[in-house]
Amino acid sequence: MTLISLKTATSIFRTQIACFFALSISSTIPLLTNATEANPALTAAENYSPYADTAFPDTVYWGDTHVHTAYSVDAALLGRTQLMPDKAYRFARGETIVATNGESTAMIRPLDFIVISDHAAYMGLMQDIGRSSPLLLATDIGKRWHDAVREGGEARTKAMFEILFGLAQPDKIGSIPLRRSMWDSVIDNAEQFNEPNVFTAFIGYEWTSSSSVGDNLHRNVIFRDGGEYAGQVLPFSAQDSMDPERLWAFLASYEEQTGGQVMAIPHNGNLSNGLMFAPKRFNGEPFDTGYVERRSRWEPLYEVTQIKGDGETHPVLSPDDEFADFENWDIGNLSSLPKPPNAYRYEYARSALQQGLQHEATFGTNPFKFGMIGSTDSHTGLVAAREENFWGKFSKFEPGNERITTPVLPFNPEFPGSEGLPGWKSVASGYAAVWARENTREALFSAMLRKEVYATTGPRMTVRFFGGFDFESDDIDRPDYARIGYIKGVPMGGDLHTNDSNEAPSFLVSAIKDPDGANLDRVQIIKGWQSDDGAMRERIYDVAVSDDRRINRHGRAKKSVGSTVDVVGANYTNSIGTAQLAAFWQDPDFDAEQRAFYYVRVIEIPKPRWTAYDAKTYGRTMSDEVTMTVQDRAYTTPIWYTP
Repeated sequence: MTLISLKTATSIFRTQIACFFALSISSTIPLLTNATEANPALTAAENYSPYADTAFPDTVYWGDTHVHTAYSVDAALLGRTQLMPDKAYRFARGETIVATNGESTAMIRPLDFIVISDHAAYMGLMQDIGRSSPLLLATDIGKRWHDAVREGGEARTKAMFEILFGLAQPDKIGSIPLRRSMWDSVIDNAEQFNEPNVFTAFIGYEWTSSSSVGDNLHRNVIFRDGGEYAGQVLPFSAQDSMDPERLWAFLASYEEQTGGQVMAIPHNGNLSNGLMFAPKRFNGEPFDTGYVERRSRWEPLYEVTQIKGDGETHPVLSPDDEFADFENWDIGNLSSLPKPPNAYRYEYARSALQQGLQHEATFGTNPFKFGMIGSTDSHTGLVAAREENFWGKFSKFEPGNERITTPVLPFNPEFPGSEGLPGWKSVASGYAAVWARENTREALFSAMLRKEVYATTGPRMTVRFFGGFDFESDDIDRPDYARIGYIKGVPMGGDLHTNDSNEAPSFLVSAIKDPDGANLDRVQIIKGWQSDDGAMRERIYDVAVSDDRRINRHGRAKKSVGSTVDVVGANYTNSIGTAQLAAFWQDPDFDAEQRAFYYVRVIEIPKPRWTAYDAKTYGRTMSDEVTMTVQDRAYTTPIWYTP
């Protein structure tokens, strides 16, 4: 054996490494420059990596398209909200911020995108008053309101009522420069916090139309574009018109003028007194072809769940659905008037989807062919929708001992029969889930247009849903089932048409629990269809259930998953349910001549509701009427079948 010194060995080692790297670099340069030129046999179709050419949406992005800050007059006046848009963006991005009540708060995980949708009417008015804006003081009404608010007392109260009631009246200030100044601020904030592939800040606002008694017809307006396009217009508000058709005309004008893209998203049909999905226009006239085409064009999504109640369905509409009685607000409108008995049909998403089939048969276009998302409608600037981290609608409903009983909608003496609504009825909901290739305005907006989206009531379950005529039963067991779903069928938001054999469509569905949340109880497919006599039908199928429960021959698992909830301790365990459920399902009741839609509902096991966390935190005894547990859920956009 020949011995060499450590110095000599080190020198040889370095020489060998240098030679190795030199050879490696020289041999790989042609491949890095042009792989197919260096190796003509290596074509794109034969690429070793199966993911290099993946073109389908592969990531679910989480967001909230309905967030208010102190720029909204009602948030600043009624709710005492102090957070400005910059704080709302920082909170959504995962930063710890100090809320209006002085407490520090943060999210368990940041969101991927939000839309700050402050009310367009008198947007930023309280900030203009606070800084004595010269543009505001240059107007007669603006100066009078400014002086009254600064004076305080009775003068401030009177001015406050004038401002709030003026939100649904023509603009009394009438200053275009003032509106322009505030809209520029909205745009600047969104541009500052928009960071492609890190966090998306959409430019948007709320158009807040309602009847004289508070029938809710609100829409959120979302621009795909940046300030160079959105800055060419001023928001069209309810002060310009209460008629949705006038709003759609503004959206059409925007796209024609700028070449950009924009959409409107309705919300809270459950508080519209039967108007949101009624078969009549705002002017009272019946639908016509032009109307249904415009509504379908400009309103591709519907916000199905939020703080002001869940809007999927109602026991009155779905008496055979044991999960229908979920966070319903049984009042007619924002004035808390009693709900007319015939209003339910025109207020809830499932019923609207059914009516859409009828309208399509009549007019050739379905005006209610919408994707379903959730959002918060938070007026605190905080997009906190988890049961254990719920910060309420207004800042006066931020965590505290009295928010349980503080009326979220007060008794209104001007409207005999108004009922009011206690704070405990507020819902810790919800979020929008969007399947896209990247986290950018363009990619997310495109996904929203094609309706590849779903809603949750707060948890972040991952849900896939595909429909087609060529699926096989073992496709759902494949690790690349999503790729198969896109190749053989269509995703949520897609359309199916009659195949040559009139065979029933089949579906692939997969649901994975929120990694920081509750296990799953079951996955259901909700079918709605138009029968031969023109009547609308619905049926629920349990397609995957946890804990080895049996699905009977009628497609239902009637046995409950049980509960591990300790209400007093405000906790639960994931010892029941399961982390993932998946299923291949083929419609056993298919009729090739009947229009139909199918959507997925994913239901978690029971867990403590936010009211239970409040009871524990503040040592408060709740009355028997207060709901203390919840089974949060997800709703996908449907897949439609058209003969």
